[in-house]
Amino acid sequence: MGLFPAMSKFIRKGKCLFLLLLCLCVVAWIATLSNDDTVEPVQEGSNPPEDKSVEGFAKLELESEMMQSIEERVEEQAAKESCPERSPLLRGAFKLSFDPSLKIGQVESENGEVVEGQYNPSDCTARQSVAILIPHRNREKHLLYLLYHLHPFLQRQQLHYAIYVIHQAGDATFNRAKLLNVGYLEALKDHSWDCFIFHDVDLVPENDHNLYMCEDQPKHLVVGRNSTGYKLRYKGYFGGVSAMTKDQFHKVNGFPNSYWGWGGEDDDLRIRVTLQKMSIIRPSPEVARYTMVFHKRDSGNQINKDRMQLLRRTHQAWKTDGLNSCSYKILSVHRAPLFINITADIGRPEHAH
Repeated sequence: MGLFPAMSKFIRKGKCLFLLLLCLCVVAWIATLSNDDTVEPVQEGSNPPEDKSVEGFAKLELESEMMQSIEERVEEQAAKESCPERSPLLRGAFKLSFDPSLKIGQVESENGEVVEGQYNPSDCTARQSVAILIPHRNREKHLLYLLYHLHPFLQRQQLHYAIYVIHQAGDATFNRAKLLNVGYLEALKDHSWDCFIFHDVDLVPENDHNLYMCEDQPKHLVVGRNSTGYKLRYKGYFGGVSAMTKDQFHKVNGFPNSYWGWGGEDDDLRIRVTLQKMSIIRPSPEVARYTMVFHKRDSGNQINKDRMQLLRRTHQAWKTDGLNSCSYKILSVHRAPLFINITADIGRPEHAH
């Protein structure tokens, strides 16, 4: 009789232990199912609204992709070799044509790689980045002829370049020098250009060996033109088309702002260059040849009768009359397919106020 009560007691304890183990297994199974439900949607990309960490991971992945894209573009640029010192595309002297029926659409269609006035060689890295600055007012046909010839001319030289046309607003007397200062200051807002070409709108280069690149000294590119028998206009002439680096132009404080009307500002710049103990270099006369497109003198661009008096003051005035005193108001910047058109109010001569 004593044996059976002991066995009965043992069996009851075993049942309790079994039930306890069974409950623990059920709890563990439910917990496993719950964890699977939580993880599975994340793996499929369905983010729970309350899980902020998943959103952070998505942002990190996007930033990583952007950085990878930037790195790939940098590597692509680095992979391109520098353009050769002498472009294989140069043709030398070529015959210019000035078709009266020429339209801007034709020039645009022939320069499809120019975007908003800017061009970059696709197969090599340009040795210089060059800003072409053209002061302008009421010379639309001259500008069209220049753009027609200048774009392919510069592309054959394998330059990274942009053409800026600085238009003087209003009816005040024309001030070429101040417009060039404005163009220089505004162009630097787009890019840290290596070289600046100060270019009259009515002069078209005849030979693409006349490189639109800067040297270790200021460079004058118009040694001769058709209107002067392809000879230098006079000793020391520094007008028409000239090239200076950013450092060179800053050293001389840019052009003077005080020359209203035609003449004098180029000689003032030459004096500034001399004062800074720099010299003017020129290409050979056979290469540096230009055709001047004929025109009558514009209304508002009369000969500057004060130019000789102003030139006598250059030694004292150059430090305060130039880039550091160039006041103007930009009225508009229009990025056309072939050039950046900057329209500026540059004021009036002091005696006109």
